[in-house]
Amino acid sequence: MEHFDLVILGAGAAGLFCAGSAMGQGRRVLVLDHAEKPAEKIRISGGGRCNFTNLATGPERFLSANPRFAASALARYRPTAFVDLVDRAGISWHEKTQGQLFCDGKATQITDMLLERMQGAELRLATQVVSVAQEGGSFTLRTSAGMIRTNRLVVATGGKSIPKIGATGLAYDIARQFGLRLVDQRPALVPLTFAEQDLALCRPLAGLSVEARIAHGGGQFRDALLFTHRGLSGPVILQISSFWQPGEELQIDLAPDLDIASALKEARGRNGRVAVATALAQFLPERLAQAVGGEMGLAGARLADQPNKQLEALGRRVNGWRLRPVGTEGYRTAEVTLGGIDTRDLDAKSLQARQVPGLFFIGECVDVTGWLGGYNFQWAWASADAAGRAA
Repeated sequence: MEHFDLVILGAGAAGLFCAGSAMGQGRRVLVLDHAEKPAEKIRISGGGRCNFTNLATGPERFLSANPRFAASALARYRPTAFVDLVDRAGISWHEKTQGQLFCDGKATQITDMLLERMQGAELRLATQVVSVAQEGGSFTLRTSAGMIRTNRLVVATGGKSIPKIGATGLAYDIARQFGLRLVDQRPALVPLTFAEQDLALCRPLAGLSVEARIAHGGGQFRDALLFTHRGLSGPVILQISSFWQPGEELQIDLAPDLDIASALKEARGRNGRVAVATALAQFLPERLAQAVGGEMGLAGARLADQPNKQLEALGRRVNGWRLRPVGTEGYRTAEVTLGGIDTRDLDAKSLQARQVPGLFFIGECVDVTGWLGGYNFQWAWASADAAGRAA
C-alpha cells in the first residue's frame, strides 16, 4: 500500500493544473491516468494551437443548473493569471477574436508548462483505476499498478466528449458511488445533423461557410456557419448546440446585416432583368444564392417578374431560415459535455463534495459548461486551482 497526501485522477488540463497548485510544504502528490500520454485534449485543441483562455471570461459565459456556481472560482483565478504563467514560460501567443487567446506555436507547449509547474508531483500514466473506497478519513484506490491510500482525492477525469482520446464516465461513476447527484449529460459544442429534406440543401453546399446569427434558448451568437454533408457546423452552430434541445426548431439569419426582402425590391427597381439568384448573389455566396433560389422555385426567374409577396417570402427564407435538427454528431466530435455533477453537492469555493470531506470534483465533469472560445479551459484552471489549494 502506497500513501499520498493527495491523489488526482486525470492527467488532463484540470488534473495537471491542480497538481501544480497543490504542490508545496513537502506534500506527496500523485496524478493518475489510464491514457498513454497526458493532456491529449490540450494537444488537439484550437487546431493544434490551444485556445487556452478567454479574456472575456465571466460566469455569464457558462451554462449550469446554478449559473452563479462558477463565479467564486473564476473570480479567484482570472485569465490574466494564466497569461502570466504563459508569459513566464516564454510561450508566445496572440488574440484571435473576441478575447480568445491562442499559442503562436504548438499546443503541447501548454502541456509542457503544466508538467514543469507540477514538478515534485508524481505522474503515472497507463494506470487503470479499478475501484475507489472510503475507509475512515481516507480513500483507498485499487489500480492496475497496486493499492494506493490518500487523505484527499480530486477527480479530474473530464466528461464523455471525444472518446477516441480516452474520455470515459469515470467521474460520474465515482460521484454516484458517494451519493452525489448528477445533472443529465449530453454532447455540447457539437455539429448538428438533419433529416433528408434539409440535407438536400446542405449536402451540395458542403464546405461553404457564411456568417450567420442564431438566437435560441437564451443564447444569441453571430459567427461563421459551415454547411456539411451531415448538416451544419461552424462556431455559431457549436455555440447554439449547447442551448438547443432535441425536437426544437432553430431560426437562422444567413444575412445578419441586411433585410434581404428590401434589398431585392431595391434591386428590382434598378435592374429587374437580372435573375433572382444573380441579384441574391450580391448579398450571399453564389452557391448559396443559387441553392436558395432553386429551393424557392425561382431558378432562372427574372427579378422583375417577382411580386413583393414572393420577395418577402425569399427574405424570410434567408433572414429567418427555419429548420429542425434531428440530432447532433454526438460525443464523437463534441468539444465538451453539458451537465455533470450537480453543483448543489459541491462547495463553490473549494469544489469539495459537501457530504464527503476530502473528495473534490473539478473541470468538465462538473455541471459547468463554457461557451466556445477558451472558456472551458479557463474553468479547468480556475476550478483546479481552487481545489488544489483547498486540498
